[in-house]
Amino acid sequence: MSDSAPIDARVDVGHVHLKVADLDRSVAFYSGVLGFAVTQRLGNQAAFLGAGGYHHHIGLNTWESAGGRPPAPGTTGLYHAAFRYPDRKTLADALRRLIAANIPLDGAADHGVSEALYLHDPDGNGVELYRDRPRAEWPKDASGNLAMYTRPLDLDALLGEG
Repeated sequence: MSDSAPIDARVDVGHVHLKVADLDRSVAFYSGVLGFAVTQRLGNQAAFLGAGGYHHHIGLNTWESAGGRPPAPGTTGLYHAAFRYPDRKTLADALRRLIAANIPLDGAADHGVSEALYLHDPDGNGVELYRDRPRAEWPKDASGNLAMYTRPLDLDALLGEG
């Protein structure tokens, strides 16, 4: 049964919870590289990390995955978790952190509505770090419909921010 009423516009993604093989390695990536704060840790089994004092944006656990391997190509699962940065300056800071930690990018794209960096965490989970452009700048077609695209993101210009 389908309800034709749209979901309330205030609904958003509260957090992502990932199964990881090595908790310390994942905490080092999400906290040490990306800068999320550890808000709680349950020994070597789970950790919760957040930004801005929020209880957690990321949950990490080894309950079913300690020592495990990433899913094989061609299997279903999470494509990526996306973390939205408030502006271009903070996205540039994320890029600087990745460069300093020698974390390779899988790609970087300008989608018209957003600018995004793509990479994988230590467990092979896809991660997108992005910032949205203001809605007034979103590309539209001749009929006024959203017209997103994918073009290369100028990383040097991004690094020139702030």
